[in-house]
Amino acid sequence: MKPCWAKEKPPEIERRIKVNDGAYNAQFEYAQNIITTSKYNVFTFLPKNLFEQFQRIANAYFLGLLILQLMPVISSLTPLTTIIPLVAVLLVTAAKDAVDDIQRHRSDAQVNNRTSMVLRNGEIVEERWHKVSVGDIIRLKNNDFVAADLMVLSTSEPHSLCYIETAELDGETNLKVRQALEVTSDLSNDHAKMAAFDAEIISEPPNNRLSKFDGKMQLKEQTYSLDNEKILLRGCVLRNTEWCFGVVIFAGRDTKLMMNSGKTKFKRTSIDRFMNKLIIGIFMFLVTMCLICTVACGVWEAVTGHDFQVFLPWEYFIPEAKGSGSTTIALLVFLSYIIILNTVVPISLYVSVEIIRLAHSLWINWDMKMYYDKKDTPAKARTTTLNEELGQIEYIFSDKTGTLTQNIMSFNKCSINGKSYGDPVDREGNPQDVNENTPKVDFSGNPYAEKNFEFYDQELLNVVEQGEQQVHAFFRTLALCHTVMPEVHEDGTLEYQAQSPDEGALVSAARNFGFVFKSRTPSTITIEVNGATEVYDLLCILDFNNVRKRMSVIVKKDNKIKLYCKGADNIIFERLAPACADLKELTMHHLNDFAQSGLRTLCLATKDISEMEYAKWKIKHHAASTTIENRDDRLDEVYEEIETDLELVGASAIEDKLQDGVPETIANLALADIKIWVLTGDKQETAINIGFSCRLLTDEMEEPFIVDAESLEEVEQQLRTALTEVKEAKSGSKSDHVISNGATTYNGATASATVNTDAEMFGEFALVINGHSLAFALKPELEGLFLDLACLCKAVICCRVTPLQKALVVDLVKRHKQTITLAIGDGANDVSMIKMAHIGIGISGQEGLQAVLASDYSISQFRYLERLLLVHGRWSYLRMCKFLQYFFYKNFAFTLCHFWFAFFCGFSAQTLFDPYFISLYNVFYTSLPILVLGIFDQDVDDAHCVRYPKLYVPGIKDVLFNLRVFTWSVIEGLISSLILFFIPYGAFVYSVDSDGIDKADLQSFGTVVAATLVVAVNLRCALDMSYWTGFNHFVVWGSIIYYFCFQLAFYSEAIVYDYVGTSFEVFGNPATWFTMLLTCTILVVPMVVWRFYQTSVNPTLSDRVRLRQRMRKSKSRGRDLTVHRQSTFRRSQRSIRSGYAFAHQAGFGELITSGLNMKERAKEIVTTPVRLTKMLRQNANHVPKKSPTTEGLPVPGTSRSEPGSKQPSPRVSKNLEEPKKSQSTSSVDSVSRPEPSHRPEPSPLPQGKTIFVERL
Repeated sequence: MKPCWAKEKPPEIERRIKVNDGAYNAQFEYAQNIITTSKYNVFTFLPKNLFEQFQRIANAYFLGLLILQLMPVISSLTPLTTIIPLVAVLLVTAAKDAVDDIQRHRSDAQVNNRTSMVLRNGEIVEERWHKVSVGDIIRLKNNDFVAADLMVLSTSEPHSLCYIETAELDGETNLKVRQALEVTSDLSNDHAKMAAFDAEIISEPPNNRLSKFDGKMQLKEQTYSLDNEKILLRGCVLRNTEWCFGVVIFAGRDTKLMMNSGKTKFKRTSIDRFMNKLIIGIFMFLVTMCLICTVACGVWEAVTGHDFQVFLPWEYFIPEAKGSGSTTIALLVFLSYIIILNTVVPISLYVSVEIIRLAHSLWINWDMKMYYDKKDTPAKARTTTLNEELGQIEYIFSDKTGTLTQNIMSFNKCSINGKSYGDPVDREGNPQDVNENTPKVDFSGNPYAEKNFEFYDQELLNVVEQGEQQVHAFFRTLALCHTVMPEVHEDGTLEYQAQSPDEGALVSAARNFGFVFKSRTPSTITIEVNGATEVYDLLCILDFNNVRKRMSVIVKKDNKIKLYCKGADNIIFERLAPACADLKELTMHHLNDFAQSGLRTLCLATKDISEMEYAKWKIKHHAASTTIENRDDRLDEVYEEIETDLELVGASAIEDKLQDGVPETIANLALADIKIWVLTGDKQETAINIGFSCRLLTDEMEEPFIVDAESLEEVEQQLRTALTEVKEAKSGSKSDHVISNGATTYNGATASATVNTDAEMFGEFALVINGHSLAFALKPELEGLFLDLACLCKAVICCRVTPLQKALVVDLVKRHKQTITLAIGDGANDVSMIKMAHIGIGISGQEGLQAVLASDYSISQFRYLERLLLVHGRWSYLRMCKFLQYFFYKNFAFTLCHFWFAFFCGFSAQTLFDPYFISLYNVFYTSLPILVLGIFDQDVDDAHCVRYPKLYVPGIKDVLFNLRVFTWSVIEGLISSLILFFIPYGAFVYSVDSDGIDKADLQSFGTVVAATLVVAVNLRCALDMSYWTGFNHFVVWGSIIYYFCFQLAFYSEAIVYDYVGTSFEVFGNPATWFTMLLTCTILVVPMVVWRFYQTSVNPTLSDRVRLRQRMRKSKSRGRDLTVHRQSTFRRSQRSIRSGYAFAHQAGFGELITSGLNMKERAKEIVTTPVRLTKMLRQNANHVPKKSPTTEGLPVPGTSRSEPGSKQPSPRVSKNLEEPKKSQSTSSVDSVSRPEPSHRPEPSPLPQGKTIFVERL
């Protein structure tokens, strides 16, 4: 929100910059390079925070009450009763907001105080990022973050090339290349030339297009075109480049990274929004009661009070006439009752809510089971206002790269000449599962072998050493057909710089099997085969693109020309020679096996080319490469001519590893009726395989609906066709559930009557939609159709999507479904989605901190999302709902006693209770038990929350606190107030002492009702507690004892007060204690009976699981009685093999053949070697050893997990839980289901015991 006095800046049409001319650039008031996500500063905190707080309806309401109480004419209560709690609320909320904003300031400072080397007065000086301005020249060194959007001027590499990693922008960890203009590359590393550089740059205004930049540079009356290949964006990291100079084009909030971050939205929970509506309704109820009292007061004053002024005289300003006087008094009484009855919504409610939310945030921060020790990263709640909404999530929108996967590739299997390699076998030749004890192939004889490379089939190395011709052709293809760049360190170690991790994994595999790619020039490729050097003349690179889905190289050795090709299986198969038909069938069989294991596959082929054929083709190629119009299309046509009649060599299979526990997490969240949508920038084939590997897609599902049309009409037709088929299938579908003994059973327990399963979940369908089709589907005319189809599907995958499209998909669901959404990602490309969702979660992974800084919660691994939602989210929602139900109950019971008393005091606004009791009721007498309930309570322990994900469903359905529940709380409070008032009234109205003196004075009667009220509501709170500790007993019974002690002390003669002696008189009367016992019995016993009846006759799933928890020592275990729906509809017949596993854009082919990136051709002085960055591949199949009885448990005595978390952990319980298999080697695209863990036979249950069934 801009200040009203701020000058409105006109929209920017174009940007004009003069390099090294700060005075010229300052006139345009371009944004400085400072990032501000905080809301306040020292001067604006108090006024701005107060303004925001009084925008809450409740705070404004209490401020109005305070103003009324300052008027003695209408107030019978001291203003302190409102001032103290109101100030406390404002201070607590302000302190919480200050803490949150301090954290934002620290995060901002962490980024803004990074240092860059900036050219100042001809010298390079160190400056903090926030002091960098548009037009400044910055010097970057290897592995530096780019401080702002820069235009490249010169670099240390030949022809001013540089390499960047854009993980924070698009989630891709493969390197991209940028190149400076030739005219600026001459500036080199000369500071004097840089200082004298005075070009003018004219560019487009700030925008969020990451892949496009339009501009021009004017220098010495010459104009040079600028495009995206000349730009380094903020958030990128300079890689494998010793130094680079650039001039700042966009800074701070104008950078493309920040323009893609979206606006920060003020997030409030659904309970908060519902509470605002309730407050309006409660206020109307309050006004209704006050109107009743007002009318009754007017009637009483007219009928009785006017003639009774000798005893109760009217105030001097009241008209003497009966009608006008009675009306005036009635109007004043209306305002008085507004003050007296305002406690139906006490201000302490908001203080308590803030305290409970803060405690819930601390439980998340302190949970050692969400602590990732490898990176020393705990889970962190970056906000304290959204915890209970974690227990109501229905839609999860997840990124893929770095969120679900590790983005680490490993070579696992291959098929060569019709034989499959990679499956480990024992001595008898039987296949084995890979585990810790599986022997690995020994590559120690290869000096270039990588220590972290793992392979388990010794036979492949044997045939390599035996010189098998086809096997050598396979690895020779991998060693030659690529665009990888080799780098040799000073210590002699060889590292590869790959355009994509897929390509790097294949070249590394060839290296480990003895086919080492050593070096390259624009015209040669050098490899070493088992110690012998082979040099090939590189004639041409036929580079990869998304249409070709393959790449080839044409090389020459010993006067023989040969083409090596690798690509997607369907693309290669179409270009094979007829003689390869039999081998094709065998290879296709192996490819299907690999795909079923979730591996990413591609085929390899070769072709011998004669000198004459190549000479003719080279002429066509030269003509196509030099044409101006449709150059790419012409080149593709020429490539097609030479890539025919190929000879199939084999196929490779690589694994993109999932993060540990991802499949189990997704499967468990799906059982909780949470719908998961994956929004990824990957290709369609890869996206589908990822879905299978993480169990988002399963074999039980129907064939996924593919929406990939290129026009609005075609997209609409595909969506309508799919929607029709789904509806037709669902109309004839049968229930998945087992009806056993009259009860509907799923996920190991009987369903609650209040939780119904949606019909939409009966059929398991999936939708896959491409980014270009999604652009049409999100248009207003199709968004409803798209959403209807997507919501009928169990899984949705959106592939090739932009950051903005991710946010639009989230917004679409938010606007139309009225459900709670969660977005999770780890890169800057996920920021807009994270900010758009109700809950944003950032994964503190390898893609920087942008997602974490924009998130509401941060975790280090996707698997922790399961515990965050099913445990912390569910507990927070449960506790908050219990707290609100009880709070409204106890305050209606308290406040309505005043209303009933009005009928006995002539509606004079006389209070029943002592004013100090009114002030302290919600602060001291009844606050601690409900706070303990709201902070510590749990119906079942954390292990069972994870084991029975259906326990999460009530939060999605919002059944624990809604209008029905609130209404019941009000009715219960109303009935309780009647009992609390009229039983003591009946007991004391005619009571006299032994001397015949009336004992029914106002002070005594009010003290009896107050004492009974305190005891009754604290006992009622005790009934709501599901989890008892010594602390619970202390606060419940301690609150009751504290009340009596305080009353005896406060009403004693030591303190001069109107109620002196009342407590000793009242509490010394046996009738008081009998009345209190009778009243509490009438209030509590019916509730105990009702709950016992409900638990016994109509138990909820929570009741049954809690019973099972109490029976955990029993050895009985349920059997899986779930019957899966047999599919009879559109069973998938497609291959799920990955189409092509390379980068999403063209490779380095053109750079290699042009020689621009070859240092051998650059005549430069040798400088300090560059410190190279390489993505180290983790151990592909290493499973860390864990104790089966201590896995995931905190160290005794040091645990900071939430008090009361039951041991053992979800994966450890000896009696109740089957151990979960380690999935550290799970791969992306794995569609096979893990074998169920061994489950002992259930011991017989005693007759009459409840039998539980559970899903294996």
